[in-house]
Amino acid sequence: MVTVALIAGMAGCVPPSQNLEIQDWYDLDAVRNNLAGNHILMNDLDYTTLGYTELASPTANGGKGWQPIGTFFYATVQQSFGEKFEGTFDGQGYEIRDLYINRPGESSIGLFGFVVEGGIIKNVSVINATVVSSDGVDGLAGLNEGTVRNLIGYLPPGADVGGLVGSNGGTVSNCHAMGNVTGDSDVGGLVGHNAGTVSNSYSAGNVSGDEYVGGLVGWNYGTVSDSYSTGSVTGNSSVGGLAGSNIELGTVSNSYSTGSVSGNENVGGLVGENEDGTVSNSFWDTETSGQATSDGGTGKNTTEMQDIATFSGAGWDIIAVAPGSTNTSYTWNIVNAQTYPFLSWES
Repeated sequence: MVTVALIAGMAGCVPPSQNLEIQDWYDLDAVRNNLAGNHILMNDLDYTTLGYTELASPTANGGKGWQPIGTFFYATVQQSFGEKFEGTFDGQGYEIRDLYINRPGESSIGLFGFVVEGGIIKNVSVINATVVSSDGVDGLAGLNEGTVRNLIGYLPPGADVGGLVGSNGGTVSNCHAMGNVTGDSDVGGLVGHNAGTVSNSYSAGNVSGDEYVGGLVGWNYGTVSDSYSTGSVTGNSSVGGLAGSNIELGTVSNSYSTGSVSGNENVGGLVGENEDGTVSNSFWDTETSGQATSDGGTGKNTTEMQDIATFSGAGWDIIAVAPGSTNTSYTWNIVNAQTYPFLSWES
């Protein structure tokens, strides 16, 4: 069993593709009847918002809590099957708080269960959610084949699998997750299992598990670029500061990690296990990680990791800025000799 803990008023059916302005939990629930629509969140939702008790609380739906929007049934090599969210959900910077899901016999569980190609979730924070499922778990999306961007997942201790997305076959960009993530296999601070694209994102929480455990991504055979992780990573095998395992066509580029890393076998400062994957222009801090080696990447001491020359020399799109300033014309900013690189959108 996998458990995740993360840091709109009209009920009933409406015609498919109708756009919704979401003001309470009833409105949010109606999105499941409009999986191809374009929906916008008009305010924060939490336990005080209309419809919470009936739809998203620990007593809702016979103790199961929230029913995810879009449900993954099964997949073949060619196609996935289920009730698919393929519309747009724009949170407009608002927060969804106190979500509760307890469905241990189900998989691909989150606020959204199944997001397919063409589906977009953006500009929303999922805060203080509790999610229990079998696998493919996250506070936002259990299984993503679409686009997830400009999102925050905040997890208090005890989260599992992915800090933001459990299994990603789509695009995750300009996102971050904060808090502690714990699971068994394929455990990542941002994404548990990545077969898609993760870019311009970071994770800051501590991550622990058994195998394929990474500060940003647990198991990667997709693409990770311009991303970083700072939390500690603990596991048994295939444990890395950024990625636990990078296999086959998996690529990691222009990324770094700084958190402490510990495990028993296939342990690396940046990547624990790299099997036929590619790691380029990426670094880890040998001092803060406690690891002198990695199956990919270049180790640098803390002084070097805070020197712009390390990254500009590797072809990064980076510029030095004054403390408290940002330059969004570049992907990366750094206060030279004072900070590690940070993404310019973080301001």
